[in-house]
Amino acid sequence: MAPQFVKPYVKTNKNDMADAEAICEAVSRPNMRFVPIKNIEQQAILSVHRARQGFVKARTAQGNQVRGLLSEFGIVIPKGIRSIIMRMPEILEDIEDRLPDTMRNLLMRLTENLKEMDRQVNELEAQIVLWHKGSNVSRKLEAIPGIGPITASAIVATVGNAMEFKSGRQLAAWLGLVPKQHSSGGKQNLLGISKRGDTYLRTLLIHGARSVVRFIEHKAKSDGWLSTLVVRRNKNIAAVALANKNARIIWAMLTKDTMFRQDCIHQS
Repeated sequence: MAPQFVKPYVKTNKNDMADAEAICEAVSRPNMRFVPIKNIEQQAILSVHRARQGFVKARTAQGNQVRGLLSEFGIVIPKGIRSIIMRMPEILEDIEDRLPDTMRNLLMRLTENLKEMDRQVNELEAQIVLWHKGSNVSRKLEAIPGIGPITASAIVATVGNAMEFKSGRQLAAWLGLVPKQHSSGGKQNLLGISKRGDTYLRTLLIHGARSVVRFIEHKAKSDGWLSTLVVRRNKNIAAVALANKNARIIWAMLTKDTMFRQDCIHQS
């Protein structure tokens, strides 16, 4: 009697099947964009960015914890890491606060940890700035208002080859800076931004745009589309609009190998 081979039973997960179908569907679409391929240097500087981002989050959480613990004893400290570091020696030496020794020792420990994380953030920022100064493309992007060494280096390391994007709007959409649409019956209804894509880059661009908006608000006289938009709409809307425009300018500068022109930012 010939031997019979039994086919092993493999349990298939429905989620795995759905993922496989989604991959096949994505590959079959000619306009589908894939994750840009990064070289080793880009991956290295992005790792520094991620480490810095982690320290910033941990530092913020530690500062909020210290501020919350002090509020339980009736001690209020303004927002900001610097406020905690500057006020802590005075709080620890003040006898009238009547803080228990256990609490004083805890505050000393938390403050030292806060200072150490702040030092790590500053050292990583210095490393990013050093990389930025050695990159011609990153230094070129720094000329755009609202973009500094941190944002410029992150863009160069993350975007890679900007020619993979067909237009500046496609890059802005990849960063989640374009409005979502809910249209039907020929009626167009625009919602908030999609917030898809790289959250870190989008956050950096919007924070940089906010600094430009604050600068324009305090100018005695200013013109251009951004000044008009700040007057007509909310400041957050103006910041997102500037971040969207900066993303398009970045695409034009990277693909056409051009320098930034100041008149570009004033055009609508």
